[in-house]
Amino acid sequence: MKPRLADPALDELRALATRAGLKRVGMIAWRDLDDPEAGGSELHAHEIARRWAAAGIDVTLRTSSVSGGSRRTTREGYGVVRRSGRYTVFGAGPLDIVAGRLGPVGRLDGLVEIWNGMPFLSPLWWRGPRLVFLHHVHAEMWAMTLSSSRLAAAGSMLESRLAPPLYRRSRIVTLSRSSRDEIVESLGMRTDLVSVVPPGIDPRFSTASEHGPGAKANGTSRRARGGKADHPLVLAVGRLVPVKQFDRLIAAAGPLSALHPDLEIVIVGEGSERPVLEAAIAASGAGRVVRLAGRLGDDELVELYRRAWVLVSTSAREGWGMTVTEAAACGTPAVASRIAGHLDAVTDDVTGLLFENEDQFVKAVDRVLADSTFRAALASGALERATGLTWNATAFGTLEVLAEEACRHRRRNS
Repeated sequence: MKPRLADPALDELRALATRAGLKRVGMIAWRDLDDPEAGGSELHAHEIARRWAAAGIDVTLRTSSVSGGSRRTTREGYGVVRRSGRYTVFGAGPLDIVAGRLGPVGRLDGLVEIWNGMPFLSPLWWRGPRLVFLHHVHAEMWAMTLSSSRLAAAGSMLESRLAPPLYRRSRIVTLSRSSRDEIVESLGMRTDLVSVVPPGIDPRFSTASEHGPGAKANGTSRRARGGKADHPLVLAVGRLVPVKQFDRLIAAAGPLSALHPDLEIVIVGEGSERPVLEAAIAASGAGRVVRLAGRLGDDELVELYRRAWVLVSTSAREGWGMTVTEAAACGTPAVASRIAGHLDAVTDDVTGLLFENEDQFVKAVDRVLADSTFRAALASGALERATGLTWNATAFGTLEVLAEEACRHRRRNS
């Protein structure tokens, strides 16, 4: 199924691709959207690829294999080639692209590398027009993700010292100004070559008054007028992995429930950290307050976004924080860690609150829950902030950067 885009949006993308001679574009990424651990990076690539395909560009995404999934598939107009293991894809993927094994159409007119922690080192093997998606610096995430300290140290060195010199002349797209500043400062990239294109928000995230069946199915059917729950409901959404730091929210459940006896905390998502979080809930005695809801369907998630009093993001690293603006589009403000990415997704004291430590975290959530007037003002600001964020604009902004590279490449070789 192709995305339902307004004709002007499609026409703009098509015209831009035609001017730049971008008929066939390859994308290479670590994971596919069907991967059980897929997150914001995979969603971002999907939303762009489906729109480029709808505009007539032949797009093929090369990723690692998915357990139980086909090696080749078509998703909403673009092709996906899923071969090799989680780590061997960093060698096999580039070889497929260089050898022209993405499909029968012919050579690529452009390449998009998605640098998600481990780079594909595309400057070493691709000489055509090229764009790099780099959402954020991973830094301490290496130690959080890898159990081996040696592997974590090697990954950190590759990201911070070995790879950056290769990418100094590469066009990079990131999601926020604060992430761009961090990429420039930490990795030594050129400011003029790092473009900022914020992610969009799917139209299903809205303040519509109707409610789906998800609330009853998940045991949270209580709601007040206007769609909000009739008790303080704190929501967190994301993969259950160390970088999201959901343990901080579980630790805050005690002091927050002392202030708000009817408090409910719902954490949506699945991941490798679930047993650790379940143990933390049991050890802290927070089982009455905190519920791990698992992975939910679209309707159920939208329902929770609308009913929540506040969305919480405790992440150590984010390129943006898509859950923050998804909630904002549903009329729910955020309390988020003061990190790059969140600094753009949240306007402090306008669309939500930012915190730096555990004490500030508890105080910020309490303030939003306790003051209905302040909460309503934040919700209004969040809605206004979310209005201008569309995936059509994201697709055009990223294609614009690749088109500039294609035109520059053509001039250089003419």
